[in-house]
Amino acid sequence: MTGEAAPGHEPYPFGINLYQVFFAKKSLQSYIGFMDADEEGQGRTGAGEEGRTGAAGGEPAAPGRGSRDAGAAAPGLGAGAEEAAERGRDAGAGAEEAAERGRTITRLTDPRALRAYAHPVRMALVGLLRTEGPLTATRAAELLGESSGTTSFHLRQLARYGLVEEAGGGTGREKPWRATTTSTAWDPVADTPEMAAATGLLQTVIAEGYFFQLMRWLEAIPEEPAEWQEAARLGDRILWVTADELAELGRKARELVDEYFERQVRPELRPPGARLVTWLDIAFPNDFRFGRR
Repeated sequence: MTGEAAPGHEPYPFGINLYQVFFAKKSLQSYIGFMDADEEGQGRTGAGEEGRTGAAGGEPAAPGRGSRDAGAAAPGLGAGAEEAAERGRDAGAGAEEAAERGRTITRLTDPRALRAYAHPVRMALVGLLRTEGPLTATRAAELLGESSGTTSFHLRQLARYGLVEEAGGGTGREKPWRATTTSTAWDPVADTPEMAAATGLLQTVIAEGYFFQLMRWLEAIPEEPAEWQEAARLGDRILWVTADELAELGRKARELVDEYFERQVRPELRPPGARLVTWLDIAFPNDFRFGRR
């Protein structure tokens, strides 16, 4: 595995819980959630309508909620979920080409939708449906190590916000479900305190899922073929760039990665030996230690 860390970067202690970091001095109950790129004009508007989101109050409790931690609850957390945050003006330029490759977008515009999505089991379910095709609640439960009652509940909640839908056929927990789109979108710049809180929580849940996936890969490395150990990436770069330059760098990187996107929706295009790979799209200012905040 190619491993390279930029000089001067202090690693975070392994085992740290990102919720503890983000909410160290704040009430967890006062926050809400976050999800993928704001790609203008491509997808559904998620949970903006009262009919989908239901009443403004809380949703019913999930069976078994709170009985397991985020990592244990969703071993496939985020895999293939296609999540990111970007401005509509940045995404719009490549919208037509992305649509030609088969990418479709659910745009979350309501804080209630963000809150609903900021749940590790729900993100794992969406990721499974996007990568494994239609699944019943029973089969999804087997893959995630959950009960069918739990996955059935969460699938119904995801359907309220336009993220999944019934695929037709079957009854009860044996009816198949499918993802409505291949990606999820939101605006990274919140226009209200409620949206900012929702975005903050969801970003934290997603980051913790990425950390879990990475640690799972590191544990598996000794048993992996040498070619995959060499091909995998782990490292970073320190850059001095403007906000516009960082946005442009992100667009260029996405264009390169998107050359392989069509294989997600057309399995026949996958060459022999291809595997499901997570490519993380993460870049952020890291000068807080120098007193910038």
